[in-house]
Amino acid sequence: MIIFPAIDIKDGNCVRLYKGDFSTVEKVASDYLETARSFENAGAEWIHMVDLDGAKEGRPVNTKIYTDVAEKTSLKVELGGGIRSIETIREYLEMGIERVILGSAALKDPKLVYDAVEKFGSEKIVVGIDAINGMVATEGWLESSNVSYTELADRMIDAGVKTFIFTDISKDGTLSGVNAEQLRTLSEHTKGRADIVASGGVHTLDDIRICRDMGLYGTICGKSIYKGTLDLRAAIELAGEEV
Repeated sequence: MIIFPAIDIKDGNCVRLYKGDFSTVEKVASDYLETARSFENAGAEWIHMVDLDGAKEGRPVNTKIYTDVAEKTSLKVELGGGIRSIETIREYLEMGIERVILGSAALKDPKLVYDAVEKFGSEKIVVGIDAINGMVATEGWLESSNVSYTELADRMIDAGVKTFIFTDISKDGTLSGVNAEQLRTLSEHTKGRADIVASGGVHTLDDIRICRDMGLYGTICGKSIYKGTLDLRAAIELAGEEV
């Protein structure tokens, strides 16, 4: 299982939110490049990055930060937030971003997902499924829908998507543990058809073990690393162990 240490960017700063609420923004690190390099030194191969300003505005905002990390570290950058067009996807991939995450677009503009997978391949396009009470939320989690997380997964698999990041928004930034029930439901629902990355609520190595034992493809860790409740190197080692 892959461990994805996370950096969320707002106003050029490394931050974390509580349950996706922009009013709870907390600066967690002073230098994004220094932080990324610390992840690299701990043995990470990937980094999960989110343009929070982009998610809110529906367009790329902090581009230089992500390309800096891609250029100046060995980390593969997975990036989401404000990606709403084929042109933006192409630009990010050409700048060295390894793969992009489509969130709101998956629900509001499914044709973009179809076109993106067709043009760039399923290994370059990830769909983020962000849910509140099992229903999908969009626009930087500011709007909710009447579509369930499993229904959106089915639609996106039909579009050729092979990897999903599932976030239970009520868990995100809370250090209260992953939503094992919904992750297991989604994993079983998509078994043999797609890979699942867990996001939201990771607190300790127990959460890493739960996700690994479930057979998930990856787990995203953010606040737990910054708050010191999870040692990244230990998490990477545990994730690589045989079940």
